[in-house]
Amino acid sequence: MDLATIVGLIATLVVVTVVLILDGGSPAELFHHPAAIILTLGGALTCTVMGTPLKTIVTLPKLLIAAFKQNTFEELEAIESLSQMADKARREGLLALEEESKKISDPFLQKGIMMVVDGVDPAQVRLVMETSIHHMRDRHKSQYGIFNQAGGYAPTFGIIGTVMGLISVLKQLSDPNRLAASIAAAFLATLWGLLSANLIYLPLGAKLKSKSEEEAAYRTMLMEGVLAIQAGENPRIVKEKLLAYLPPKHAAEKEGAPAAGTAQKAKA
Repeated sequence: MDLATIVGLIATLVVVTVVLILDGGSPAELFHHPAAIILTLGGALTCTVMGTPLKTIVTLPKLLIAAFKQNTFEELEAIESLSQMADKARREGLLALEEESKKISDPFLQKGIMMVVDGVDPAQVRLVMETSIHHMRDRHKSQYGIFNQAGGYAPTFGIIGTVMGLISVLKQLSDPNRLAASIAAAFLATLWGLLSANLIYLPLGAKLKSKSEEEAAYRTMLMEGVLAIQAGENPRIVKEKLLAYLPPKHAAEKEGAPAAGTAQKAKA
């Protein structure tokens, strides 16, 4: 599970609850007027569905799971595997990687290695793999765009709900006893619109976008490894080149060595 998503959501709920209590209110007051909730949440979702292809909408449950699920890319394991294949290719030739490719579980990496084994031109290998990454980003953009759209619609529907509520208030000016409650109910719609957009929709969209960029960076690293193998580069150089895609401290810790900055301080 992605603890950052869970902790962030819980912390935000706590902050909102505490502020409501400090202002003399109660979290239960948010649910006193269901019409405001139905309008803001329902309106945002229905408009999002209207502007999104059905094939993207049906992936919504998977997207929600992905937002709370941690990416599990084994960068160091992939780098080690690629450096070993580079060594084997230099000693036995690129055709020797055919059997190795059958053991690869990642379809993207497997496809790249198979193109190398088949003798595809390096420029074409890069083009095919870059195109795959590009289309992956486009697919992900359309998916996390669902939440960005909902985050844009929700505050607008909140304002619509407030205007509708104020119209009702103007009809009750002759009854001062109901006036205060009606005004509060009207502005509750705006509150729900802002809360749902900034507490749920936009943060989830941002989280999915960051996960997409992380996957794109991982695939780019794999692509560079495949091209380095095809170019016959030294396995050690291949490994160092791919380690450069990782944060220096993270790469050094994974390798069981001190980070560069730490080593320099030790020498001083």
